[in-house]
Amino acid sequence: MRVEQLQTFLAVVETGSFLQAARQCGITQSAASRQIQALEADLQAPLFHRSSQAKLTVAGEKLVGRARRICQEWQNATSEIQELLAGKQPELCIGAIHTACAYFLPPVLQQFCHQYPNVQLRVTALGSDRALKVMRDGLIDVAIVMQNRLFTNSIDVVVQELMQEPIQVLLATRHPLAQLEVIPWVELVRYPQVVFKDGYGMQRLVQEQFDRLGAKLQAVLELNSLDAFRGVVQQGELIALLPQSALIGIEREPNLTVRPLALLAPTANEPRSLPLQRQVILVTTTDRMNIPPIASFCALVIARAKEIQLSDIS
Repeated sequence: MRVEQLQTFLAVVETGSFLQAARQCGITQSAASRQIQALEADLQAPLFHRSSQAKLTVAGEKLVGRARRICQEWQNATSEIQELLAGKQPELCIGAIHTACAYFLPPVLQQFCHQYPNVQLRVTALGSDRALKVMRDGLIDVAIVMQNRLFTNSIDVVVQELMQEPIQVLLATRHPLAQLEVIPWVELVRYPQVVFKDGYGMQRLVQEQFDRLGAKLQAVLELNSLDAFRGVVQQGELIALLPQSALIGIEREPNLTVRPLALLAPTANEPRSLPLQRQVILVTTTDRMNIPPIASFCALVIARAKEIQLSDIS
């Protein structure tokens, strides 16, 4: 059964004639007859009495109401999809890591709202793994997160790297490590830390680095708020490894300080000494990139990342 068959069936009901129905549908009379015959074959019942005027059989009477509802739903769905592809999207849902929401996205959000004033923009701060999961489930359109290839290795997923961001140490000014200009890893592993909760990319990045060093991560407290990190660390005992963007404005807080980490030691896979960094990416799906508001939002995010890179260079 096809929608075209139901549309032809309703045209015959409306006009009482196969010829008039064919003209209304823009097909030949023989094509209209074949569509009705195919519909009758699927239903295993005649739908019309063949006489000078096409009159409904009992089976046809049963079908006509449902056929109208099916065709109306089809028309509604077609109209909504056409409006979506034309950029008439009612809302755009974004999931992003906390630092992106606080420092990276605000100029992008303002630009997008000017470009698409009729699109309701919804932004939710989420951990990377959670954001990627809800995007996979269709609950958000775009995720701005740390890379996790368990979620992004799919042919229908679009991934755009935005930036590589250095990881630094947040600590109280009276902490013993604050006396060092650069903190070596051999010293860092000796102290207890406050870390992000499980499911956050930063938690995974830090744990992977400690595993690489063969050291135990002394994670004594888990949080998911940047303000909470600052409040806990300034008490003096705990330290935290955080991305650079999470440490903006720390110089205005007298009880806190930031120190860079020593470079990572070379390995067989990476013979150079490198800083510990996190990779921030934009993730969406190929079908969403065909929707103008989503494509425009992604372009604004990518342009914003390039602006930040250029300002860092200069």
